[in-house]
Amino acid sequence: MAMTEKGITTPMTDMLKDGQKQPSASGGTQALLRLITWMSPAFPIGAFSYSAGLEQAVADGSVADAASLQDWLSGAIAEGAVWNDAVLLAESYRATEDVQRLNAVASLAEAMAGSRERQMETMLQGEAFIAAASAWPTVGDDMLLRMAYPVAVGAVAGAHATGAEPAIAAYLHATASNQVSVAIRCGVLGQRAGVAVLAALESEIAATAVRAAASSLDDLGSAGLLADIAGIRHETLPSRLFRS
Repeated sequence: MAMTEKGITTPMTDMLKDGQKQPSASGGTQALLRLITWMSPAFPIGAFSYSAGLEQAVADGSVADAASLQDWLSGAIAEGAVWNDAVLLAESYRATEDVQRLNAVASLAEAMAGSRERQMETMLQGEAFIAAASAWPTVGDDMLLRMAYPVAVGAVAGAHATGAEPAIAAYLHATASNQVSVAIRCGVLGQRAGVAVLAALESEIAATAVRAAASSLDDLGSAGLLADIAGIRHETLPSRLFRS
């Protein structure tokens, strides 16, 4: 397998004899299956234990039903912390074979964590993602192991040539799905209403994926102040189900 210095290997199964990637690895069924697996709730990154501040928002009454949950998630995806994740994922996807560039985006992503719990959430999930992704011949022994979650996803997706936009869309949908699961466990809504929220977010997710795939680091920025504050305040929530 081909490896960049302290970077990511190119999957041996996706290489031709001349070292070129097989066209079928990019945008095909194999790439789709990998994205489905990586973004599945069954992928062992511990996503179920984090709420990204949503539990605090529920406790505060900011999210109390399906409509307010949809508004909360729509804002996060379009112009909040989740949007920044999408931009960082896109940059790390492009930086897969450039170790210095990947190091830079990894450092930036960690620095952008707005609270202790948010930093823990993104870094531990990133490390777990890299570890689990070693089931595919992509991650070299000397690859960066300390990456924020969106950076880890982007780097691995880039190594597998899944396509940036599909990878971002899958990440956004997985994030929204986990947040809906959090809301269900907090008693905000039921499962059918949760599915309806995900259905309503499809257009927002698709549009954000297109926008993020064409973004640069200059497009980083968040208007999700309430969500950021909720993430900070969650550290002192007396009784809680989630780690963030």
